[in-house]
Amino acid sequence: MLPFDSNDQHIFKLLIIGDSGVGKSSLLLRYADCKFPQQHLITIGVDFKIRTVTINGERVKLQIWDTAGQERFRLITSSYYRGAHGVVVMYDVTCLRSFNHVKHWLEEVESNCGEVCRLLVGNKNDNPQLKKVPSRDAKRFADRYGMEFIETSAKECFNVEKVFTTIARLMLGQKAREQGREWVYVEDESIILNDPRIEDIRKQGLCC
Repeated sequence: MLPFDSNDQHIFKLLIIGDSGVGKSSLLLRYADCKFPQQHLITIGVDFKIRTVTINGERVKLQIWDTAGQERFRLITSSYYRGAHGVVVMYDVTCLRSFNHVKHWLEEVESNCGEVCRLLVGNKNDNPQLKKVPSRDAKRFADRYGMEFIETSAKECFNVEKVFTTIARLMLGQKAREQGREWVYVEDESIILNDPRIEDIRKQGLCC
């Protein structure tokens, strides 16, 4: 358990799950460190990063867990579902098989987490010629399960921040409802805190 910082109004545990190779580690590395690996990363068990954002003037610390997609690590990673507030379920838009497995991952979330915020993310959306999962099909699937849906590219840094801002917004909204508070999202007030690397990358034209 991480020590509580009095400056942090909210601390949320967030999981990134999905098949091996869909880009979970790449997305997290791009978001947390503004880097993109040139070779495929294999997560052994779990990886862990922390980012702090502010949404609607509320400071939020995200404890982000990148879980291994391989079956042989399933018993290791299942214990990390406990205590999660949100889950990003990821597939590869160039791999129909990974999209077909999303339902299985959602079943794991239901079995291990119960009612948590969920976000469907289609990664590797940077080459239309390779795309195998139409956006409309993924959106229809997300609507059926009551999820929001975002397509992203960790490689091109497209919609990366949006993924984590969206799931943070969903977790804040759920917490407010549980506390009986009214909470309305104001997009213009949602910013990343203490991250000069983002601005450096933007100036270089390497990030969106």
